[in-house]
Amino acid sequence: MQPQAQQIQRPLTIVIAAIGGEGGGVLTDWLLEVARHEGYRIQSTSIPGVAQRTGATNYYLEIAPKSRPDMALALTPMPTRVDLVIASELIEATRAVQNGYVTPDRTTLIASTHRVYATSEKAHGADGRFDTQGALKAMTTLALRTVLFDMDRATQQSSSVISAVLLGAVAGSGALPFSRSSFEQVIRESGIAVASNLAGFGLAFGLASGETPLASLRPASPIRRSTRPSAAQLMSQARGNFPQESQYFIDEGIKRLVDYQDTTYAQQFLTRLQPIAALDRRLNGQTLGFRLLNETARHLALRMSFEDLLRVADLKTRETRFDRVRREVNAKSGQPVVITEYFKPGIDELSGVLPPVLAQKLLTWAHSKGHGQNLNVGLHIKTSTISGFLLLWLAARLRRFRRSGHRYQQEQLNIEHWLVLVSRSAEIAYEFGLEVAECAKLIRGYSETYQEGLENYQRIVAQVIEPALAAGIDARYATRAARQKVQASIPDGHGASAEQSALDPGFKPIVLTRRKSVAS
Repeated sequence: MQPQAQQIQRPLTIVIAAIGGEGGGVLTDWLLEVARHEGYRIQSTSIPGVAQRTGATNYYLEIAPKSRPDMALALTPMPTRVDLVIASELIEATRAVQNGYVTPDRTTLIASTHRVYATSEKAHGADGRFDTQGALKAMTTLALRTVLFDMDRATQQSSSVISAVLLGAVAGSGALPFSRSSFEQVIRESGIAVASNLAGFGLAFGLASGETPLASLRPASPIRRSTRPSAAQLMSQARGNFPQESQYFIDEGIKRLVDYQDTTYAQQFLTRLQPIAALDRRLNGQTLGFRLLNETARHLALRMSFEDLLRVADLKTRETRFDRVRREVNAKSGQPVVITEYFKPGIDELSGVLPPVLAQKLLTWAHSKGHGQNLNVGLHIKTSTISGFLLLWLAARLRRFRRSGHRYQQEQLNIEHWLVLVSRSAEIAYEFGLEVAECAKLIRGYSETYQEGLENYQRIVAQVIEPALAAGIDARYATRAARQKVQASIPDGHGASAEQSALDPGFKPIVLTRRKSVAS
């Protein structure tokens, strides 16, 4: 049953926290029209921002009570004085909580539980994702009432847009003194995708009011990936040669490397892991779940599938990517979608695909002219056009020549050296070997991100790992020093201390605090 909203006796305040491109403006316009249909005076303002992704925007609405239609209304929200917070994504809802807009004596919080990762999360040196469970706990603790479900999944299930789903959740929550018919009327009057928007509205209304169980939300459709029979044979072979505890990491590594290069490259992955597996067994690694083998396999697969121009071109021209983009923008069948790719390759990226002799000549010339870091070519390529798509598609087809490239040969030498360090360190102490294996997480990404990570890794090898192996430094000291150096080298962009990062480098803390309410 939909809760019955009471007639308001004071201004009703609403904050909408929306990601750019997800219809926050459309939702605001719909709410304005609903209020006017119901005979209320309402005003709205918007505060644009660039906090994450394509820019998050806060919309503020204030509704005057019918008994005081001439009441002065505010232009911006006040912490502790917000009645309804609507967020189109989980961390946007958390921002509203942290800004003090959500209080346990007043605020209804309506938010989607799906994630759209921020730039700071993607650019993190390790796993930079925010703590989802901490965010959910903060919301349920600090709000008077919450309506939380995966609205992105509801959008896909109803072939609608998230603004229509949010509107349905607002109507179903009973947080506003408006009838369902008024909400549906403004959707019809918009004249845009009326049938699908009403479907999304209706599904969300039922979920928010409790008339429809949350279990009715179907799981998101997975992207189908083809696994070649030869890859399946390699995985079957690996099951007979490696412990069960490591099968997940090894299977995923095989699939990734077959997709990246070919089955021969995946076979090389297994060959490189065999000495590590033997060492882990000899060190009684079974008592620890073969952690050394697992971590080495995970990082080895990532290091062997390093990102270069050929890999980027391959990923951007896949059918699954175009399908995903069309699904995310809710494009209808036959509706054109323009996709522009932005590239800025530098000397290192261009030389990486050349044979070593030519690459060295290019690098020597560039550094002699002072162009080592500042000679970049900005490219805007529309892969939604035939010419743009063919350009990247042809570049991706060059991966068969990757093995003759300068970058490939350098990476293989670096990988072999890293594996030797892992083995020698584990011989001294199991935990030390684990830390050396974990050092590989610094080497990731593309262009400047990759170069910075590689330099940090090489610095740790030179200052901690190799001196410890050469001089026989106490293993506990070397392990601790390596861990601290790695954590200090990971740029998280959030000001977390080294001690906090060492405790849990993958997540940002959500701090729960209660604010004293200010009398209305």
